[in-house]
Amino acid sequence: MKWKHVQKGTVYHRNGGKEMKIVRMYTGTDQKSHFEEVELSFGGERQLKTAGSAAASEARFVLAPPGYIRDWGPAPRRQYVVTLSGTWEIETEGATVRKFKPGDVMLAEDLDGQGHRIRVVGNEPHIFMAIPLTK
Repeated sequence: MKWKHVQKGTVYHRNGGKEMKIVRMYTGTDQKSHFEEVELSFGGERQLKTAGSAAASEARFVLAPPGYIRDWGPAPRRQYVVTLSGTWEIETEGATVRKFKPGDVMLAEDLDGQGHRIRVVGNEPHIFMAIPLTK
């Protein structure tokens, strides 16, 4: 899968749905977690366009209750996390906080170091789909 780096923003579709931004969370050379935005480009000859693929082992639906807080730690595995409902914030080193709302997609790759912490925001549970990647 080829990634194209872009400026900050939230998930969106433009140019007739040909591009989409997602957030990647990764461990830097400093052994701290960081965010970056990457852009997926849709293509193909068919009416339904695709943007790369990744081998996955399963799909899990997960509910984090209102008020849920998880202290510092890395991601349990390399995985996509797709917010379905509710909102949560993820904080990385240096107090960088990103808010994830329904429709937002994150690729969690911060498998080493201090990791990140999570907090469900508001009175709704945060429901997400976790898709662990096999490679």
